[in-house]
Amino acid sequence: MAAGSIESRYGWGVALASMAMVTVGFGAMYLIVVGMLPISQEFGWPRGVPSLANGLVWMGAGVGGVIMGWWADRRGAAETSLVAGLALAAGCVMAGTMQGEGALYFSHAVLLGVFGNGALMAPLFANTTRWFDRNRGFALALTGSGQSVAGMVWPPLCRWLMDEYGWREVMIYYGAFSLATIVPLALVLRRQPPASPVEARPEGGPPLAAMTLLTGLGFGLSHVLLCGAIITCCVAMAMPIVHLMAHAVDLGFAPARGAEMLALLLACGFVSRLGFGVMADRIGGIRTILVGSVAQGLTLALFIWVDGLVGLYLAAALFGLAFGGLVTTYSFAAREVFPESQAGWRIGIILLSGTFGMAAGGYVGGFVFDMAGHYAVAFLTGVAFNLVNFAIMLFLLLRLRPSRPATA
Repeated sequence: MAAGSIESRYGWGVALASMAMVTVGFGAMYLIVVGMLPISQEFGWPRGVPSLANGLVWMGAGVGGVIMGWWADRRGAAETSLVAGLALAAGCVMAGTMQGEGALYFSHAVLLGVFGNGALMAPLFANTTRWFDRNRGFALALTGSGQSVAGMVWPPLCRWLMDEYGWREVMIYYGAFSLATIVPLALVLRRQPPASPVEARPEGGPPLAAMTLLTGLGFGLSHVLLCGAIITCCVAMAMPIVHLMAHAVDLGFAPARGAEMLALLLACGFVSRLGFGVMADRIGGIRTILVGSVAQGLTLALFIWVDGLVGLYLAAALFGLAFGGLVTTYSFAAREVFPESQAGWRIGIILLSGTFGMAAGGYVGGFVFDMAGHYAVAFLTGVAFNLVNFAIMLFLLLRLRPSRPATA
């Protein structure tokens, strides 16, 4: 590693272990999606019941990120990761043996959500930032890419396993798998991150990384603006992700084509996430989000006009390349303007805001479609939210003037 850098081979091992844990954690969140039909059929439930469980696990993960991020700031990410392994195992077993709605909702909201994925995302993101100074953006992207890997790997695999063995068995064994993988990986995080020279405190003064922030906006307002930015970003982001398959069917294409478009979108998002990490290391997090905001808005607008099969595949690929790395870059931006000691809970609140945005975006897209009768107006609404996101981030860039990354 470069002289004066805190980076090490062990730090890259931490990033890879974190990515693996995120991959396993997000796999548990997909179980209810893949098992929606057999679960509904066994209990005679409307699909709204497992759909609500899916929403609860996302909201629980967002709320848990704040709580567990605060804990990780004080006790370290190893402890919160151990909690996650135990909670994911208990949640999967409870969901796999449940006999009613109450157990389904509790297992997803509390065990898989608050103490499962909530104990992984924000703590692991914050911990990864503490091991890197020159390649922080790429390391964050590597950790966050576990989400994309989970989306590509677990749904088809779990679908096949549920067809062969049943949804209850798959959930129970996935719980055992979570325990067997996350607990050993959590031990990798027991070593304390190196002290960062960027975070060194002058005598009686604030962390150097926050100096430009304190001369611009206050901690509270800047945090609120970052949360507002990720909400508007995720509202726009969610519309194609949630409604692309339905949009393709409305245009006369087979559902399988819509599924292929969504898979292509997510695969390109995986590539984009790593590319955004490299860009953030070069030009900074806030500038990278601005570039991504422009790209997301332009590619989202393509869905308003494109109605051919080839055009939709191309639009899906371009949108995936535009949006894939945005969420993890918000964590990078938070570390540009907030001190290391506050990284966990502040990133947790930002990610919680992102889950609200994703949930709202899916709902708003469906609501506007019901009102207008087609998706063009819904996608146009997403573009409007994206413009608000761009305005917020441009304001932050002009007022905060974050310091240039270490490689500059």
